[in-house]
Amino acid sequence: MSMSTVISDAAPTYERAQSISRRILASAWAMPSFRVGLFVFLALLLTSAIYPELSSISATKMVVKDKFLPPLFLGEKWTWLHPLGTDQLGRDMLLRCLIGLRYSLLIGVVTVALVFLIGCGLGLLAGFKGGWWDTIIMRITDAQLSIPMIILAITILGVTKPEVHTIIIVLALSGWPLYARVARSAAVTERGKEYVRGLRVLGAGDWRILLLYAAPNILPPIAFVAVLDVARMMIFEAILGFLGLGIQPPTPSFGSIISDSRKYLINAWWIATSPGVFLALALTSINLMGSALEKARNKIYGGA
Repeated sequence: MSMSTVISDAAPTYERAQSISRRILASAWAMPSFRVGLFVFLALLLTSAIYPELSSISATKMVVKDKFLPPLFLGEKWTWLHPLGTDQLGRDMLLRCLIGLRYSLLIGVVTVALVFLIGCGLGLLAGFKGGWWDTIIMRITDAQLSIPMIILAITILGVTKPEVHTIIIVLALSGWPLYARVARSAAVTERGKEYVRGLRVLGAGDWRILLLYAAPNILPPIAFVAVLDVARMMIFEAILGFLGLGIQPPTPSFGSIISDSRKYLINAWWIATSPGVFLALALTSINLMGSALEKARNKIYGGA
């Protein structure tokens, strides 16, 4: 193997990874399901970010005289001021649902970003370096996988103060092993390729090869599939809120709203239904995008 051959094989690695990423995005964009999911997701994101800031109504202020007002066109006392009605304390349901959606999206996106960085970083290190690095990291991963994610989160949050950053850290620490295993498997495969051996012959160190050449090939496919995990983390956040271990009142969250409304399901069904509808729309939009990206990734790599 000549030096020129190695350089010609290794130099375009980053550009090739970028090209593959663009092809995956273009293929996903051609699918109607991806466009629908993206538009719904952006609409929910912008509404949850803008409407609570512009509204003159408080999401936490109790107005007892306005309690149990029904949504628009349902019942006798509905009002345009509260399009989705009010809860048992007279608080506006639309505003509370949008604030709950804001926190749910924040926790879901940031958690997946942390899980991706931690899991893929450790997985790449274990798979590319091998030896005792691989042994230690994989044994820690096995130990972590033996504990159900939700049980670990409940245990930690049960003895700490549940705040946004605490919930994010707990979910991130609970979810990284799956990414570590996937990244390690990909790194082991990449480590045996010709351009890696050639770069080592030329004197390139493992860290340089890993960061500049191997990682751009390994991480994009995993990142596209990671979109689906945002929905999973949002569900976990809602479960923790339902159990009283999520974002604490008076700040609204999907789980806490649904938990508090259980006793009013017959007479004031909209209190529990409204956050459920918003959560279902958000999860559906994310799953549509993630599924389209996964199909596009499989199509591109299958045809490569």
